Amino acid sequence: MAPVTRLLVAALVFVATRPAAADEILLFAAASLTDVLGELGTSFEKSSNDHLVFNFGASNDLARQIKAGAPADAFFSADVARMEELEQAGLVDRGARRNVLSNVLVIVVPTGAKITITEPADLKRLRTLALANPDAVPAGVYAKSYLHGLGLWEALEDHVVPTLDVRAALAAVETERADAGIVYATDAAISKKVRVAFRVPPEQGPAIVYALAALKASGKPGTRALVRFLASRNAAPTYERYGFIVLPAA
Repeated sequence: MAPVTRLLVAALVFVATRPAAADEILLFAAASLTDVLGELGTSFEKSSNDHLVFNFGASNDLARQIKAGAPADAFFSADVARMEELEQAGLVDRGARRNVLSNVLVIVVPTGAKITITEPADLKRLRTLALANPDAVPAGVYAKSYLHGLGLWEALEDHVVPTLDVRAALAAVETERADAGIVYATDAAISKKVRVAFRVPPEQGPAIVYALAALKASGKPGTRALVRFLASRNAAPTYERYGFIVLPAA
């Protein structure tokens, strides 16, 4: 083979085998997903050529940032309402939107606390109750709705310590700055400093739905691949291991 031909063949082999340019994908996600997405993100990066970056926080605040022009590629919200706000604003790629997960609420107290809570009405005996901001943050909105349905909200409202997000509510109980808190079961499961005093029966609690979507502003091929991966059957066992309820594919 002539030297020029050998060089041409080598160049073609190099082009054919060289990885495609990687995308850096910015995922805005609810704080309650921090741990499970950390694990799934590692799996995604191993199976793709893309790099995943997270921005975790309260879903309402993340939605506000996206509406203000934050360069997010995808959004994983702890409620459907925040996702629908973005869709109505024309920011969501409707074809890449999925309802992926559910959760349940639990009442937690510090591990060493000598508090007995056999029913939600027992919360009236406590001085403070930590909730993610019940007027805006999904976990707090869900908790407020649940307590309203039981006729307890008015009695408890003045005792509520509102926090930035559900992980902050958990931290308030862990550090005993609050006597109790209402968080997701998945948050309680990751902490050794709280114990579950009462688990809200799913049929009595609010319908908790985590919605995932690519955003229209993202033109990266990896964004849709990420959404498919996070909503896939392959991801389901990891969600379940962290205590999430995987919703049937629509």
